[in-house]
Amino acid sequence: MAALTPVTRTAPSFYVPVVAAFGALAGLFVGTAQGSGLLGIVLGALVLAALAFGAPQFGNESTARWGLVGVLGVAGFALGALPGAIIGAGFGWFFGWLIFWLYESRYRMRLAPYLTPGQVLWHYTFRVICGLIFTFLITPIIVVMPLSFNAQDFFTFTPEMLRFDPAGYSLKHYRDFFTSDDWQQALSNSLKIAPVATLLSVTFGTLAAIGLSQPHVPFRRAIMAILISPMIVPLIISAAGMYFFYSRVGLQGTFLGVVLAHAALGIPFVIITVTATLVGFDSSLTRAAANMGANPVTTFFRVQMPLILPGVISGGLFAFITSFDEVVVVLFVGSAGQQTLPWQMFTGLREQISPTILAVATILVGISIILLTVVELLRRRSERLRGLSPG
Repeated sequence: MAALTPVTRTAPSFYVPVVAAFGALAGLFVGTAQGSGLLGIVLGALVLAALAFGAPQFGNESTARWGLVGVLGVAGFALGALPGAIIGAGFGWFFGWLIFWLYESRYRMRLAPYLTPGQVLWHYTFRVICGLIFTFLITPIIVVMPLSFNAQDFFTFTPEMLRFDPAGYSLKHYRDFFTSDDWQQALSNSLKIAPVATLLSVTFGTLAAIGLSQPHVPFRRAIMAILISPMIVPLIISAAGMYFFYSRVGLQGTFLGVVLAHAALGIPFVIITVTATLVGFDSSLTRAAANMGANPVTTFFRVQMPLILPGVISGGLFAFITSFDEVVVVLFVGSAGQQTLPWQMFTGLREQISPTILAVATILVGISIILLTVVELLRRRSERLRGLSPG
């Protein structure tokens, strides 16, 4: 029978300060909610340092971890009733895992044994920084989504919501969205404009990317910079320029004008994604098709397009999201007849504070998550087709 690998214990001088630092971060959020962020930092660091030092003394990891869940859950209940208890129990589960993950040296199990302590530190510091950035970016979205179920016409959490009272939650804002003529007209306009703008963006962007991928095209870099400039130039400047140009040619305030403006904003996304796909494309395939007698159109649709299709679809999805969510350009170029969903949301914030905006925002977030998931799946498929990742 094989001998068990001995467990390497970590000195308290290492893992206790690390847990205390995480405790200070958690205390910052809790203390800020209670009115004193500095006090929360100090108490969080001290409490977690004491728990980190004492938890391994229990001997049984499972008992110690459940004990932390109970202790911090009770503390959370004392500070914030049932929601506080749930958050406190979550903190207890996380810190229980963190303490023994550090104490048992499990953090080195999946790393190369030759890494220095400094390299190990940077390995996890980088991930913590990424996690903090992700939390900073995702927090506003997480706050908006539960507010969309508020039973009252407020943009804040009511006492009933904080107590998880069912009376504090309702689908009334979603019903308002699906039954309001103004919101449904705005949704209809967005669903009319975005697909047409996406089709134009995909068509012109794909052709431009394929053309600029040819080495014999002169001034390729300058042309590429011009084509992707709508991504770089501030949107307000692009919108003002489109307004003055379209008003001269008679497109301002028309459906076609809004579609062309959104297509111009979506083309850079298609160019970038298709160009990235073409990097791994074997040009000898098109020459072989030509040698077999295929004309350029047949070669494009039968040989080239199937291989670059993931990039084309990804660019199209980005173009669709850009058109569907855009509000600045349509305010300049469109008219009341082209009032899109983001325009209606902007109007709802400026003229009448309508909580229905929260429901619409939640729906848009869900649509964006679905589309970005599709983009990620297509990216992985593209890598497999180009041999950049295993099947």
